[in-house]
Amino acid sequence: MALVTSEKMLLDAQRGGYAVGAFNVENMEMVKAVLAAAEELNAPVMLQTTPSTVKYGSLETFAAIVTAEAKKASVPVALHLDHGSSFELAVRAIKEGYTSIMIDGSHETFENNIEVSRKVVEVAKPNGIPVEAELGKVGGKEDDLEAEADTNTDPMEAKEFVERTGITSLAVAIGTAHGFYSGTPVLDKERLSEIRKVVSIPLVLHGASGLSDEDVKDCVKRGICKVNFATELRVAYTDGIKELLKEKPDTFDPKNFGKAGMEKVKELVKNRILVCGSDNKVIK
Repeated sequence: MALVTSEKMLLDAQRGGYAVGAFNVENMEMVKAVLAAAEELNAPVMLQTTPSTVKYGSLETFAAIVTAEAKKASVPVALHLDHGSSFELAVRAIKEGYTSIMIDGSHETFENNIEVSRKVVEVAKPNGIPVEAELGKVGGKEDDLEAEADTNTDPMEAKEFVERTGITSLAVAIGTAHGFYSGTPVLDKERLSEIRKVVSIPLVLHGASGLSDEDVKDCVKRGICKVNFATELRVAYTDGIKELLKEKPDTFDPKNFGKAGMEKVKELVKNRILVCGSDNKVIK
């Protein structure tokens, strides 16, 4: 089917008590692997690219690849700009066919974050494109942005932020981090529950790579409707290639590298879809 926006799938997840898996992809092979997993489990899915990924491959290239593959899929697929780093990049993504946009002003002041998020909404809304924003700082490193410490989302600021920006989903900081964790993460789940009480739009969990299945499931029960997975997909893809080269060091056909990476990514994505509870949620 054609690409869809993320708005309906996230609202459906909110009503159904599950979360949509949102997976960062770096190439055609990862796109195919994620969609194969979603097809097998009959799950709605979001494919995401970060600014560094589109700098490497371009918005046009990823939009073309995902659009072509989504047309062959029987499940809803959205193409999402993850951690959009500027108003200009968000607008370009909309023009190139992205069906969901994140503008990340979380490293700005509260007022500046509101300003840039509202500007993106003003452009996206007439085009029917939903907008995600982030409030609070998720730790770790995402592309060229690095947070030295977490600043968790304040519930009342979240309420004001949503009301003043008009965004359709909100990424919250509750102790997660981008990349893998150096220790055991401690999540402020009660804070998540407090945010859910005052914010009606779907909530998003970033930094899920490395969290336990139990933590993810608990966050979904407390109101998370979209869970981002990035780092572990990169590792899985690379591990597939490493294993192939260890077993068959003379391999030289790039297609074989791609197949090995895809197999690992597909199995990982299937697991994450099951953890999010979004399997068998597509009515055909």
